[in-house]
Amino acid sequence: MAKHKLRIKARLILYEKGKILLLKQTKPNGGNYTLVGGNIEKDEYAKSSLIRESFEEAGITLKSKDLQLVHVLQKNTTKEQRIVFYFKAYRWEGKVRSKERDKFKAAEWFPLDKLPKNLTATVRHVMKEYRKGNLYSEIRDY
Repeated sequence: MAKHKLRIKARLILYEKGKILLLKQTKPNGGNYTLVGGNIEKDEYAKSSLIRESFEEAGITLKSKDLQLVHVLQKNTTKEQRIVFYFKAYRWEGKVRSKERDKFKAAEWFPLDKLPKNLTATVRHVMKEYRKGNLYSEIRDY
């Protein structure tokens, strides 16, 4: 049996006035909307990873105490297995903007009931499960 690569990630559901923050990917990166976040690096914990990624991608500073775990996704593909921790937050410092312009062309706010059509399938799945109050879900993508 082939070995699967295991990736552990953290993502942010950031709220402001009933809307959530999404990043619009550049065309070479898919051109879809996604949540702030990324890989948890070696010797890093989920919250500190998300704090780092939020500053790198969206120019905002988060505090660990303001992050609440709201969903865990296990996603299996033919190449890898992912565990993704989704945290929500309502507080941050700084001006929201797309900082990694080679990856994301915009940072935009959307109401939960009017998410963009070109939201990544994974984020669409997670937002549906999260809104139902499910703490855990799975995706098999093969």
